[in-house]
Amino acid sequence: MSAPRDPDSPVAATATEDEVRFEASLRPETLDDYVGQDTVRDNLRVAIAAARARGDALDHVLLSGPPGLGKTSLAQILAREMGVQCRKTQGPAIERGGDLAALLSDLDRGDVLFIDEIHALPRKVEEILYPAMEDFELDLIVGQGPTARSMRLALKPFTLVGATTRAGMLNAPLRDRFGAAFRLEYYRVDQLARILSRSARILGVELDASGAGEIARRARGTPRIANRHLKWVRDFAQVHHPGRPVDAATAARALEQNRVDPAGLEPMDHAILLAVLDRFGGGPVGVESLAALLGEERETIEGVYEPFLVQSGYLERTPRGRVATELAWRHFGREVPVGSRQGRLL
Repeated sequence: MSAPRDPDSPVAATATEDEVRFEASLRPETLDDYVGQDTVRDNLRVAIAAARARGDALDHVLLSGPPGLGKTSLAQILAREMGVQCRKTQGPAIERGGDLAALLSDLDRGDVLFIDEIHALPRKVEEILYPAMEDFELDLIVGQGPTARSMRLALKPFTLVGATTRAGMLNAPLRDRFGAAFRLEYYRVDQLARILSRSARILGVELDASGAGEIARRARGTPRIANRHLKWVRDFAQVHHPGRPVDAATAARALEQNRVDPAGLEPMDHAILLAVLDRFGGGPVGVESLAALLGEERETIEGVYEPFLVQSGYLERTPRGRVATELAWRHFGREVPVGSRQGRLL
């Protein structure tokens, strides 16, 4: 079985420039606009109000959770609410200490530095970040060999917002230096429907409540995917039902044509589950075996697809490997093997 990555899939690990611009146009601008993650939002509202009252920079914030749940949006909102600039970069893009020093020395007082996938920072760069976070100072080594010397550079107080989809890979010394850490959870259908209604207004799409609900149910609990589904449904409706509001039936037909089933599962989800069911008898199976069979990278399976499959009850992680649950067997109309581990999971 081979299931190469579909670059057009809403859950593709990478996004094109057009997709990035599309997502940016729909991002909420304030905490009041931000839907969902109520506990995180309320706590950040308190932290922002306290920091502004004291005239201090906001404490460093760590955001974790699956892709597409709003970590970047929250970082930009924090900067906007504090009245400062937000500088964005990626952990893997900071290869040397000099790269980090250039970023930090360019920040004004209170500015937000957003590092996405912060767990991927090189270890040497991460060690330079420790005193910068704690004391707002950079310790740099200038030169090489016998002429090398240490230089300390003072920084203006700033706020580091780190985001990660792999919180378990974050080193403890770095994690402990964040003043606040929040995990973002998958969204409920009603929350996604509210996000879709707002996005539809921005895009000029006439979307009724049933259409928003249908897209939300197939969006894997993820706003990014919901908005990408909306973009496709808009195009489908424009071609097949011009001038009519997008209702549940139109949304369902559009998403089924785009190979999104009623549970929000897509071709790679099907490939993963069917591999576990058919090739490994329901499991357990190691992720390396799955990756080799499907022609997909282990990191993509673990970071992009598995979280939703586990959270939704289709897959279970065990010490021996991945195991399909009773829900997975039934989703494909299969009879759960009598007396098997899978038959006792749910």
